[in-house]
Amino acid sequence: MQKKIKSVEEAVSIVNSRQRIFIQGSAATPRTLLNALLNRKNELSKVELISITTLGDIDFSPANLGDSFYINSLFVSKNVRQAVNTDCGEYVPVFLSEIHLLFDRNILPLDFAFIHVSLPDKHGYCSLGTSIDVTISAIRNAKYILAQVNKQMPRTHGDSIIHISKINAMVEVDEPLPEVDYGEKVDEVSLRIAKYCAELICDGSTLQMGIGAIPDAVLLSLKNHKDIGVHTEMFSDGLIPLVEAGVMTNKYKTMHRGKIVTSFVAGTKKLYDFVDDNPQVLFLEASFVNDTSIIRKNPKVVAINSALEVDITGQVCADSIGTYQYSGVGGQMDFIRGASLSQDGKPIIALKSITKEGYSKIVPFLKHGAGVVTTRAHVHYIITEYGVADLFGKNLHQRALALMHIAHPNHREAIDKEIFERFGNFKA
Repeated sequence: MQKKIKSVEEAVSIVNSRQRIFIQGSAATPRTLLNALLNRKNELSKVELISITTLGDIDFSPANLGDSFYINSLFVSKNVRQAVNTDCGEYVPVFLSEIHLLFDRNILPLDFAFIHVSLPDKHGYCSLGTSIDVTISAIRNAKYILAQVNKQMPRTHGDSIIHISKINAMVEVDEPLPEVDYGEKVDEVSLRIAKYCAELICDGSTLQMGIGAIPDAVLLSLKNHKDIGVHTEMFSDGLIPLVEAGVMTNKYKTMHRGKIVTSFVAGTKKLYDFVDDNPQVLFLEASFVNDTSIIRKNPKVVAINSALEVDITGQVCADSIGTYQYSGVGGQMDFIRGASLSQDGKPIIALKSITKEGYSKIVPFLKHGAGVVTTRAHVHYIITEYGVADLFGKNLHQRALALMHIAHPNHREAIDKEIFERFGNFKA
């Protein structure tokens, strides 16, 4: 092992221009390695960085990237959003369940994988910690593996183990993981939406939750439920109180009964301590966790995801604001479809009725250039703070009326006029 340990400057010095690097993401973003690489901007040109989400203090601004680095994002996180919407970056629309194919099929051949691991145990095994998702496939296919080895990275169970023999070079660090507190963003509107969601969740359901205040608010609303299970691409701190209260038993899951299944986590140190050496939590590859054929095997799957806007026919835009790339496809469609195919499953799109500026999120037409992440044929439940619209089996006119009734009151009249212009008075 000692022969593989290098200074961070020495470790990243092997990178050459026009090479492609996979970056492990979320709370496991290898910030020390990335910042050292970005410090070489005057020596390099057109180095491509492949990532899903990246967290932490990293300068991905176009001014810093210049012609030296190019972000090719598989899901647009906040700190790469500006770059992806300029000449310094781009976005690849892809389901989280299929990202591994880009590496396995050599569609995006990888020169490097920059990863972030725990200290090795006595057998020489490190853990990929808080973020497995597609990192396993990147490791499997990259020519060179460079690891940031961190004393503060938790050891997690499941697919997260990598032996030091598979790692080409290692940089030792001792730094806290980046933290995100989604619970801070839970407000009264989120709680009202969560109440409607909770009413659709039966005892013994298996949950998938997206990112943000609404999923955390939903978890706060489940304290009186029983035997809830979890099979989700990610979770945050909001899940912990339900585990501690005995609500989350995973008793009725078909796949990995008794276990919380996830692909990555992002939250506070409390969350990272919770998953550390916790055999109740299984971190598995996204190619498995997000596989619709796997998801549907669990009973009563409830998938709760969000949107930027929904048109009156039920088309869901969740990744862009017009042509401005805001986030990504991620696993929304994987779980919307998986939940709809599950016995007594319920796919839910939950969103606030208006933006911070007061614009309606339920609209006659999606913005010009907006991407449809979830098609109107896949949508079942749309929920806002004003109620639930069950669109499954409804025709276009019926859908429009149902969505109008859960739109913000300030916008219902305008939506009603658009419905009349499009469909007339017929309401059968």
